[in-house]
Amino acid sequence: MAEKISKTIEIHLSDAQTIMELSQLIQKYDAEIFLKKNVNGSIMEANLKSILGLINLQLQGSDQVTVVCEGPDAKEALEAVENFLKQ
Repeated sequence: MAEKISKTIEIHLSDAQTIMELSQLIQKYDAEIFLKKNVNGSIMEANLKSILGLINLQLQGSDQVTVVCEGPDAKEALEAVENFLKQ
């Protein structure tokens, strides 16, 4: 059975970071990786391997998001996403 883990984090992005970099970073993982964000009381969810999904989330500094990873390398994928978003 594939491992499924999640973690809620606060985003700290530098001006130099882009969603393209995040997308490229996670392509090597087999795990499915999703971000969930509360936007005006509604939960938005996007597959991080989708550029359009990332754009639609409109991530900003100090946003609270939940990262959900499911797959054989879920733990490693979660750590990579967390490290990128908390730089």
